[in-house]
Amino acid sequence: MSSSVNKIFLVGNLGVDPEIRTMGSGGEFARLSVATSDTWKDRETGERRENTEWHRVVIWDEHLTDVCKRFLRKGSKVYLEGTIQTRSYTGQDGSERSSTEVVLNRGRGVLTMLDSAPRTEGNAYEPTPGGAGPIDDDIPF
Repeated sequence: MSSSVNKIFLVGNLGVDPEIRTMGSGGEFARLSVATSDTWKDRETGERRENTEWHRVVIWDEHLTDVCKRFLRKGSKVYLEGTIQTRSYTGQDGSERSSTEVVLNRGRGVLTMLDSAPRTEGNAYEPTPGGAGPIDDDIPF
């Protein structure tokens, strides 16, 4: 049996506000910079140490892009599921370069907010798998 899996799960915080870009077709996509941190106690000194990794995330799902645009800000804590993709390109100086990104494609990526979102007029955000959007805030229970 020869099969493989390309799946990544991240829980981290946005380092900057989401970057929303428009494609030639008029559709939008989002770019995120997400930090994940690992902490440990140094065995020799007893000091607490931390290592932060930065991840480039590209979201090609317009629904999730809308969630990014409306609710995410620098510092937002998110859960992401996507794939890892490496692309090659030629830099401005003519040298070959590569970039590795976490990609959330339409219908296959997951974005879940893990902290509360800013309230908008009459709406609240309740995180659900797939990053569903606003719900009616006037529920009487």
